[in-house]
Amino acid sequence: MKKEILRQYAEKLREYYLKAKRMPTYSEMLGIFGLRSKNAVHKRIAALVAQGFLEKDSKCRLLPVRLHNPVKILGAVAAGFPSPAEEENIDLMSLDDYLISNPQATYLLKVDGDSMIGAGIMPGDLILVQKGRIPANGDIVVACVDNEWTLKFFEKHKGKTVLIAANKKYPSIEPKQELVIAGVVIANVRKYK
Repeated sequence: MKKEILRQYAEKLREYYLKAKRMPTYSEMLGIFGLRSKNAVHKRIAALVAQGFLEKDSKCRLLPVRLHNPVKILGAVAAGFPSPAEEENIDLMSLDDYLISNPQATYLLKVDGDSMIGAGIMPGDLILVQKGRIPANGDIVVACVDNEWTLKFFEKHKGKTVLIAANKKYPSIEPKQELVIAGVVIANVRKYK
């Protein structure tokens, strides 16, 4: 199947995904693609998976890997002293490709609270969390400490784990009974407008 035709199918799936916030069923794809049989839908989905537009998880559910439109990278900008800037189209980049290396193990959480403002994580921000990663000292983790969920820096010294806030008004947390690391923060997303 030609790549341009696959892009059209991917675009139709993207439009549906953005509106419904979920992938369509095969029955719904009959109408979306204008096809008459689920076998025809299956062939299109197999081609989209083969080209990397979609992935299937361990339960064969479709994951929208490259359904989001890539954004142009136009160059760099000085964050120090001003410098002359010329716009040049360097490349295209999907934020999914840039931020997420393991889609099946990555999820978003909305931040509530100010204990990590010193790390640049503000209330209302969205954090990308990857589960299954072993945290290293200094990583920001989502953890359940003695049945309470929190977002903190992870520190482990001599077998003792401490969770540290990035705001001086919050004390460090040492688990009394149980500590479960749900994931390591891999990115922070903030929308300004």
